[in-house]
Amino acid sequence: MTIPTLAQTAPNEKGTEHPHITSVNGVPILRGSRIPVRLVAQMYRAGDSVEDILLSYPHLTAAAVHDAVSYYLDHRDEIEREITEHRVEVVLKESGAQMDERGFITFKKPTNG
Repeated sequence: MTIPTLAQTAPNEKGTEHPHITSVNGVPILRGSRIPVRLVAQMYRAGDSVEDILLSYPHLTAAAVHDAVSYYLDHRDEIEREITEHRVEVVLKESGAQMDERGFITFKKPTNG
């Protein structure tokens, strides 16, 4: 019996020059997780240390977090663009949703017509 490789289980996955980073559908993520590099980059930009990030995501390794920071630094324009595209106000506008003062998000009901 053979065990399927990661490439066999995730056909949309492509390797990168960083050993702990893979690209799934064009989004760089930490290999073996669903955590996008942009999330680690945002924490890093906010001043979080690798140790701080590991407290939030204890299933990651220090090497993976360091590699995510390295990937961010090597691909700053790409990751900054992703961060901008995923800002809450952009996502709300694109989805037609609204957030109230308490942080609850509501979606408009589709109109029949």
